[in-house]
Amino acid sequence: MPQGSHGYFFSFDKMDYVRGKRPEGCILCAIRDATSGPPDLCVHRDDLFIVTVNLYPYNPGHLLVFPARHLEDLRALSRVEAAHLHDLQAHLLTILDRTHAPSAYNIGYNMGSTAGGSIPHLHLHVIPRFPNETGIADLIAGKRILVEDPRVTAERLRNELGQLPFSKATV
Repeated sequence: MPQGSHGYFFSFDKMDYVRGKRPEGCILCAIRDATSGPPDLCVHRDDLFIVTVNLYPYNPGHLLVFPARHLEDLRALSRVEAAHLHDLQAHLLTILDRTHAPSAYNIGYNMGSTAGGSIPHLHLHVIPRFPNETGIADLIAGKRILVEDPRVTAERLRNELGQLPFSKATV
C-alpha cells in the first residue's frame, strides 16, 4: 500500500468495498464465472474448487479456497467435496511452504455476517504467518504493512502450481 505524507497509510481502492459498494450478486461466483468485475488472482481451479489470492490479504500468500458451486454452509459440502477440499488444502500448504516459507498458518471459515463473513459464499482462508510480522504500524495505528502485491503473489503461486500441480485424490 502506498505511504502518503505525514506517515499516513492510504488504500483508496478499498473505500468502495468498505462502504458496501460491491458488484451485484456473489463476488466469488463472479470470480468463478470470470466476469469483468474482480481482478483475476486465481491460482487453481478444477471442477469442485477454486483458489484465489485474497485481493485484500492479511499477509502475503493469503488464499481463499471456495467451492465452485455456491454454498453458504460448510455442512452442505458433499463427502467427495470435503475430501477433495482436505487434499487441496494440504497441497496448498506445501505450495505456500515452497513459495513463502511461513512459520505458521491461520486456517478457517467465517460463516455468517456476525462471524465476520462479509462474503456469503463459503470460503476457506489460508493465511501464512511469519515471525516478527507485527510492526509499529500494527501497534500504534492498527494498520498492516503489506510487503507483497497480491498480483505478484498470484504469479508466484501459479508458477509453483505449474511445477507441482494438484491432482485429485481417488475417493
